[in-house]
Amino acid sequence: MAITMADIQNLRKRTGAGMMDCKSALTEAEGDIEKAIEVIRKKGQAFAAKRGDREASEGCVLAGTNNDFAAIVAVRCETDFVAINAEFVGMTTSILDVALANKPANLDALNNLEIGGRKISDVVVDRMGITGEKMEIGAYETITAPTVVAYVHPGNKLATIVGFNKANVDAQVGKDVAMQIAAMNPVALKAEHVSEEIKQRELNLAKEKALEAGKPENLIDKIAEGALTKFYKEFTLLQQEFIKNPKQNIEQYLQSIDKELTVVEFKRITLNAE
Repeated sequence: MAITMADIQNLRKRTGAGMMDCKSALTEAEGDIEKAIEVIRKKGQAFAAKRGDREASEGCVLAGTNNDFAAIVAVRCETDFVAINAEFVGMTTSILDVALANKPANLDALNNLEIGGRKISDVVVDRMGITGEKMEIGAYETITAPTVVAYVHPGNKLATIVGFNKANVDAQVGKDVAMQIAAMNPVALKAEHVSEEIKQRELNLAKEKALEAGKPENLIDKIAEGALTKFYKEFTLLQQEFIKNPKQNIEQYLQSIDKELTVVEFKRITLNAE
């Protein structure tokens, strides 16, 4: 059976595969478009099995909101060439749209939702067959709060979401805090939310530095506590200096707008090494 350009374009529209891949699949399927789709899907499954141990260090990170719900999705691939491809970004956008519409509780639930009648996990595998690269949903985070804000840093490698305790928070205020999180990478909302593991790590590091500097042993614990207090100021969101006005920390900035306004939760995902 002769393979026409209309057949190739139809298959390309349905799968997103390249022209030559579509022509090859249609030839193998003797012009049957449904069989050709299956050929492309099997190719993706083969790539998935073959490249399972490859490192997917590039990708696309997107975030968005739906009323009181916010989500971040990171889809990983192997190369920046694929990461910036419009169809790969489009797939990530479609996954995020499904997440915002359905509000799945976790990554497993997200993978089992559908795009165009196909489970998201299968859609990602299909794309592997098209690009020849390992792909996976590397992260999925959500927040539910009276006001939620999403920020995607240019380049689609970093995104944040933040939730506030009050509804109708001014859009610029929300953006300010979301961009603060992106730029300053806080480890927790406030001091009491910092994990014991991180606290102990910072105390031990401070003690080691103090001993190396020859400080008196009877002052080591006090010096370490002081270093931990400084760590909280630098790495907990509400105590961080506001990057747009270092004379205020984030808590003071929010209270200057509304005495009761605060952040209840935030999430940050990046593909960049930090």
